[in-house]
Amino acid sequence: MKKILITGGAGFIGSHVVRLFVNKYPDYHIVNLDKLTYAGNLENLKDVQNASNYEFVKGDIVDGDFIMSLFEEQRFDGVIHLAAESHVDRSILNPMAFVETNVLGTVNLLNAFKAHGDHENGLFYHVSTDEVYGELDDEGFFTESTPYSPNSPYSASKASSDHFVRAYHATYGTPVKISNCSNNYGSHQFPEKLIPLFINNIKHLKSLPVYGEGTNVRDWLWVEDHARAIDVIYHNGVLGETYNIGGNNEWKNIDLIHLLCKLMDQKLDRPEGDSAQLITFVKDRSGHDFRYAIDSSKLMNELDWVPSLQFEEGLSKTIDWYLQNEEWLENVTSGSYQSYYQEMYAGRS
Repeated sequence: MKKILITGGAGFIGSHVVRLFVNKYPDYHIVNLDKLTYAGNLENLKDVQNASNYEFVKGDIVDGDFIMSLFEEQRFDGVIHLAAESHVDRSILNPMAFVETNVLGTVNLLNAFKAHGDHENGLFYHVSTDEVYGELDDEGFFTESTPYSPNSPYSASKASSDHFVRAYHATYGTPVKISNCSNNYGSHQFPEKLIPLFINNIKHLKSLPVYGEGTNVRDWLWVEDHARAIDVIYHNGVLGETYNIGGNNEWKNIDLIHLLCKLMDQKLDRPEGDSAQLITFVKDRSGHDFRYAIDSSKLMNELDWVPSLQFEEGLSKTIDWYLQNEEWLENVTSGSYQSYYQEMYAGRS
């Protein structure tokens, strides 16, 4: 039985990847390593927590001795590295936390895999972001050969971790693959991000703070499509290669917000235009990149992956999930979800 470590598997994207791998590959033993910060929520994994091929380990990738011991004990065949500090605003307030987790943590994992991983048939798969490429004007797309030009502490930390992964491949022969994805959206996302934050604010008639004039453009990727792409790249991608993952869904922030308001009015049976009155324009974020747009043609042409949803359909499904899972959202916004670990694992070795 292959043993696969997924770091950050209790987070938004990680939980979708864990569920996919646990359910699709019963002959794999999936170990979910998560520090359970504010964004790590074991309630995201209730449906697989008792699966025979699933194991949860609480730990911090910044703790090099712990990571080395874990790899020595478990002898992982593969790693899917998703653990990261990921919110740009938080990186502006505390850059060092992003350096520690995203850079030092990644190097700790690489060192442990180099010492105790399977270099013949194994894989270290590093999941990154399109923000490492910087920003685009009105034209063009990020490709796998776009030069790195990070503009925030978050994107700089991810760019550094990408470089370390490639350096270990070149220097030590570590078998690696890297993917860079666009903005993810979908269920189980912590409500500091735009879409779940605004869904929650609209529901409670709170203001919708929009940076600048709302003209920044982002490409949006359905999180379940992202998980499928990770699966395809992990199993079929070429060692040493990078793959961009995008949803082919570019939206100006203000247009997205107006669509979200319209859908929320419909689903909450409110008068049309009611939620849009909550929009408030605020001072723009420092170093706010104007536009991101991903060219996923390499992934689509070489590995036959395509996004399954257009944004309007995906956004409607996302809203439905948050409205139908009020207890989950309440637990997250109140912080009570953090007690779930104690409830589930207190007294376990």
